[in-house]
Amino acid sequence: MQMADRLLKTPPYPFAELARLKREAIANGVDLINFGIGDPDTPTPDFVVQAMQRAVENPAYHQYDETDIGLPMMLEAIAAWYAKRFGVPLDPKTEILRLIGSKEGIAHLAWAVLNPGDLVLVPDPGYPVYKVSTLFADAESYAMPLRPARGFVPDLAAIPSDVADRAKLMWLCYPNNPTGATVDLDFLAEAVAFAQKHDILIGMDLAYSEIYYEDDCVPPSMLQVPGAKEVCIEFHSFSKPFNMTGWRIGWACGNPDALAALNKLKSNLDSGAFLAIQEAATVALTTDTTAYFRDLRARYRRRRDLLVDGLNAAGWQVEKPKGAFYVWAPTPNGMSAADCAMKLLQDCGILATPGSAYGAHGEGFVRFALTLPATDVEARIAEAAARIQATF
Repeated sequence: MQMADRLLKTPPYPFAELARLKREAIANGVDLINFGIGDPDTPTPDFVVQAMQRAVENPAYHQYDETDIGLPMMLEAIAAWYAKRFGVPLDPKTEILRLIGSKEGIAHLAWAVLNPGDLVLVPDPGYPVYKVSTLFADAESYAMPLRPARGFVPDLAAIPSDVADRAKLMWLCYPNNPTGATVDLDFLAEAVAFAQKHDILIGMDLAYSEIYYEDDCVPPSMLQVPGAKEVCIEFHSFSKPFNMTGWRIGWACGNPDALAALNKLKSNLDSGAFLAIQEAATVALTTDTTAYFRDLRARYRRRRDLLVDGLNAAGWQVEKPKGAFYVWAPTPNGMSAADCAMKLLQDCGILATPGSAYGAHGEGFVRFALTLPATDVEARIAEAAARIQATF
């Protein structure tokens, strides 16, 4: 059977390759320390699990989700949470759409708003789905470099005017995967003005909105910028803040026309999300999570500090990220990303992702996820640092 041309043009998904390397190392008896995929290693909170246990017993939830845009109680909970967290009002009937995880919505947006030959502005390094979904829509990507000198923030003024005028969609992600960078409202206002000037839709990936480390870098929503709803659709996930990666639930919000287009596509591709999960997600947003998020951020902060301090003790030069749960580390001694990742795997028994998997401008970096499958994660991070210090 002949594979479709779009798949022949598609590089392997980085985390599928990481899974293969992981299986191979373990089969060879390696005591592997896995910093690969960003999958929270602590359980979903009890208050969410218990809500799910109750909801799954409701026979009405055992059928198709025929709510069109999502369970009303969840949409209303999202609107209330959004107003409290960001001070932004959302209309649950027109400005919110439930997703089967934010990845699904991000991937499908390209099909909903792009025509063949359209141009998409993609951050580089960036989440691979932005570029791959562009390819699937027979559109073209234009790389926006994220460089250390600019704090891994794209220079919108450096985008040629003819490119900006052609662009139909621009992707942004802050707190950023893979770099851990954050931005303030001033940059988001600049992005909105840029999009308004050039008639561009912004896809804002805010999956890591609740993972930050200092009170002076609390991640804002782009929808806080006046006029942003005219040009922005924002993606949120329950996966990262509530340790619900396997549950597959998220939402998009913002521009009603973009949401309607995405929903029209989705209505032909999926049958909504399991209603019991939507009720459990409602409980996640309506429960007092002050202490929960305080502990979550403190846990990741300890891991971040332990790893970065250990890498720097080995002679690496790594800055502490302000958000997300990744450490974006420049490779030591000018090593290529692939060579460094292979040395970590073969000589240290450590699995990390080469930065080049996230784009050409990720060369010279490796990404460590602070989510490790281990009984004592901090002890494993300390062990990893010791192995690196003994090897590099």
